Amino acid sequence: MKTAIPFALMLALGATGVAKSQGAMTPKAGMNMRSANAAYDAMPDTKGTGPYAAVKLTDPRLPKHLIYRPADLKGLGAQKLGVMVWGNGGCSDDAASVRLHLSEIASYGYIVIAPGRALTGPGAPPKQNTQASVAPLGITTTSAQVSAGIDWALAENNRRGSAYYHRVDPKMVAVSGHSCGGLQALQISGDPRVRAVIIHNSGVFKDGTNPIKGLTIVKSALLHLHTPVLYVMGGPSDIAWPNGNDDFDRIDHVPAAIASLDVGHGGTFHEANGGKVTQVDVAWLAWQLRGDGAAAHRFQGTDCGLCTDPAWTFRKKRID
Repeated sequence: MKTAIPFALMLALGATGVAKSQGAMTPKAGMNMRSANAAYDAMPDTKGTGPYAAVKLTDPRLPKHLIYRPADLKGLGAQKLGVMVWGNGGCSDDAASVRLHLSEIASYGYIVIAPGRALTGPGAPPKQNTQASVAPLGITTTSAQVSAGIDWALAENNRRGSAYYHRVDPKMVAVSGHSCGGLQALQISGDPRVRAVIIHNSGVFKDGTNPIKGLTIVKSALLHLHTPVLYVMGGPSDIAWPNGNDDFDRIDHVPAAIASLDVGHGGTFHEANGGKVTQVDVAWLAWQLRGDGAAAHRFQGTDCGLCTDPAWTFRKKRID
């Protein structure tokens, strides 16, 4: 069931539902938001459903980030780890805002890195019992902090004594993000180390404005894409719907796809193991980074999985 959310709230929404809105939130909307946040906070961390049970942790060499990865690295055997860096919704510093989604991806053999710390869920600091604050749209993390996750992972792969020493495949690097964090992912998508891009509920502002203080991006940034890109949207009620579709329409130099599930701007991140959108991400990463043919069929061909699933709307170009 979709819940109506004020325009400015949806624009700045992190998956926790915490907003930096441009106007006052109604008492009912505030109550609904706090109720949803409380329910999500109460959910335990999960290990994911992939072959490698995931864990959420920190590392003293990357103290301002949260890491999701297989708990038993020896259990990987000869399997190499991929890397995915994540831009948080609202460009916030809550690195646990979509922890179920990120743990699920990690359970398929990835190190997933988000800037910030756990501000929701297990391990989060106590919350003050105050009404949601009213503030301008603005960021608390930067695209450079997102990109720092790549630097750290590849450095650890080469550092003797590291738990990740020679366990990472430097050719398997992806960037992704939600809403404002999706714009951060687009900002670093031109990095030559990046081999896959996934943008959730986001797109460069169609009218050319930059209403989020601290973040500037224009449509020409799309020209820096050098890998296939997947947009995952939440249907016409998704506040980013016009922007994401306009991005897709403009991209004509790399393979691109846009998949939409009619769930609104928040996606399915708060559902068990990240819900349906996470499984689409898992398939895209398996295809783009590991060359998995079965995963490719989710996107390729006239009878592709997303093409024939009535729950999804799917457009693509240069994919088949």
